[in-house]
Parts: sequence; structure tokens; C-alpha cells
Amino acid sequence: MAMNLRLDPDIAEALREEAQRTGRSQQQVIRDSIAEHLGRGRIAAPRSALEDLVRVGRARPPRTPLRTDIEPVHLAPAATTDELLDREDRF
Repeated sequence: MAMNLRLDPDIAEALREEAQRTGRSQQQVIRDSIAEHLGRGRIAAPRSALEDLVRVGRARPPRTPLRTDIEPVHLAPAATTDELLDREDRF
């Protein structure tokens, strides 16, 4: 079904930004939004709070992903974290 749609300027700008951010056409963004609103869209993976903030423009996406390959530091028996902070090799 073809239709005309009049949007407020701020909504039109948000639509342009979302289309550019996601690499989809404005029509596809609108179609997906309507389908999701009506409960007939694809089941999307749950988003994190950060993804929601990025989506609405309240936060920027991270420049680098979170690193999970860093080895954890294990304390020696009876050692405290204060001793880690006072190491000479830190300076």
C-alpha cells in the first residue's frame, strides 16, 4: 500500500539520522518501526541501555569495543589491593 506521510521537522530529522546510522532507507526504517509497533516485526535481540542511549542520541557509541582478553590480576595470599597501587613499576 502506498501512502503519503507528513512528519514534523524534528521527527523527519531523526528519521534521516536513523537511516544514515543504520544504513537503511528511510522507507525501511518506517516499515520496520510500524511492524515492530504492531507486533509483526522481526524479533530483535534485546538492546543494552547503552544501545538505547546511542539510538536516541543521548550517548556516542564506544570508539573501541570492551576488551575481554585481559588476564585478571591474582593477589598473593594475604596481599591487599593497596599493595598493587604502590608498585614501583607503575611509575
